[in-house]
Amino acid sequence: MARHALPTLVAIDGPAGSGKSSVSRAVARRVGFAYLDTGAAYRALAWLALDRKTETTEADAVAALLKDFDYSIGTDPDEYFVTVGETDVTDAIRSPEVSATVSAVARVPEVRAALTELFRSLAANVDRPGVVVEGRDITTIVAPEAAVRILLTASEEARMARRSAEITTQSAETVAEQLRSRDRADSQIVDFMSAADGVITVDSTHLDFEQTIEAVIDVIHTRTKRALNE
Repeated sequence: MARHALPTLVAIDGPAGSGKSSVSRAVARRVGFAYLDTGAAYRALAWLALDRKTETTEADAVAALLKDFDYSIGTDPDEYFVTVGETDVTDAIRSPEVSATVSAVARVPEVRAALTELFRSLAANVDRPGVVVEGRDITTIVAPEAAVRILLTASEEARMARRSAEITTQSAETVAEQLRSRDRADSQIVDFMSAADGVITVDSTHLDFEQTIEAVIDVIHTRTKRALNE
């Protein structure tokens, strides 16, 4: 039996508030690709740690959660969901408690290794011609051989303003400090603020949502055409 070609991989990195999740999902919808939010898996594991009252400062205890981490995520951009076992955690993983815990979970090497393999498997088995995979270290660790690699970034001020608009239940000051704290914690694990060799930077500081989508799609079209001609 002939082996099916692997889907075209579009890897998008970027810091919190850069718009990478909403932009990636919209881009996937426009170009007919699947959409994989890798950050959701770290958040789901953080949710499980909180649910099990696991001490997240203990790396071994966090890594032990992986053995029965029954995780599922929707890769259809129009039917997004996240479940752990029988529990739908799509909304729960966006809680402030999970946001405050996720970096502690993500810094555990065993967790990053296991979830990296999970992401590669999910991306390789989508039922569409391509997949937009977004997160913190997608262009460098998860999918360094992706046909299209993009760093979606924006100034700290723009990112804080966008995140504050998303989270209306907290003050702008609280949201800003959470974003800075997340950036500080995650920067100890992976460099998500500067583009690696071969990665195209899309700076959305002065772009609106629609313009950012168009900029990313332009990069996809340019890179995929170039790949076909090589």
